[in-house]
Amino acid sequence: MVEQNPSLETLQDIKRMMERSSRFISLSGWSGISAGVCALIGAWFAKQKIDEYHSSGSGDSIRGEGVSLINQLLFIAGAVLVAAIILAFIFTWLRTKKNRTNIWDPVAKRLMWNTIIPLAVGGLCIWRVLQIGSFTLVAPLCLVFYGLALVNGSKYTVGEVRYLGYGQIILGLLNLWLEGYGLYFWALGFGVLHIIYGAMMWWKYER
Repeated sequence: MVEQNPSLETLQDIKRMMERSSRFISLSGWSGISAGVCALIGAWFAKQKIDEYHSSGSGDSIRGEGVSLINQLLFIAGAVLVAAIILAFIFTWLRTKKNRTNIWDPVAKRLMWNTIIPLAVGGLCIWRVLQIGSFTLVAPLCLVFYGLALVNGSKYTVGEVRYLGYGQIILGLLNLWLEGYGLYFWALGFGVLHIIYGAMMWWKYER
């Protein structure tokens, strides 16, 4: 029994080394939580702008105040994205520093490229959707392509990311048949699911 314990510890050390060499395991649960909070705050501001637009009696016109609303919503979405990325980087950097690992290693590069390609394709599709005025497709496409990016990149990080991606894809597909509820699905996917995912990550890997 005494001889088996060092062997077991050695196997565990080898397993950890293999995981570090093939997966980016320094993602922080606080990154997911902070991204979710940013999304919910952004959704609240977007809801205020939409309510103001409808209360002004502008109807469904995309001219004048309608164009201004679209610009404001795009600004809010951009601000949420920037804030979420900055906070995610900070929390991940703090975790890599604590674990004495490198935040920018070959695995992190593969993770980035495997997530950025679906996101870039999705961004081009959403840009075209905005050009032709199909605004009800923006929220579901955001969710679907973001979910695809998470699933595609999950093989280079912790497995929980895959399930977060599945959740985003499901919500996006449901939103395609439930028009007019894009903001709520957006808040549920980018906000609530991120907070749940981040809390689970923190509980499992960081507490």
